[in-house]
Amino acid sequence: MNISAVRAGLAANANTIDGLNCYGYVPDSISEPAFYAAEVDVTYDTSYGGDDELTVTCRVLVGRADDEASQTLLDAYLSRGARSIKLAIEAEPTLGGACDDLRVQRVQGYRYYQHQNSTYVGAELVVQVIGSPEE
Repeated sequence: MNISAVRAGLAANANTIDGLNCYGYVPDSISEPAFYAAEVDVTYDTSYGGDDELTVTCRVLVGRADDEASQTLLDAYLSRGARSIKLAIEAEPTLGGACDDLRVQRVQGYRYYQHQNSTYVGAELVVQVIGSPEE
């Protein structure tokens, strides 16, 4: 799998949510609300066929202008409704051919995050991605 293509595909899938600014990389600065693919863990040869598995930790960050409104918006991104990041990512599980399959495993780290010199309320989505190694 091409890690850059997977990261870009995750951002493209999440970008189907109206108003969410999406990045396939850790941006220097963000326009909120923002989603981006952050850390990547790679496990090689997870099957006898040689498939690899990526665990991609993605972050969603929203502004803090109003505590309750910010957390309500974050909750909408983490739920299974119209603004669901999980449903958007899983809507095209091959990421345009970048992988064989994926699933959003869990949400973690619902808290305040520092990015550059700003503080946001946010959470992490952990995405499991499987696919064949690059030739």
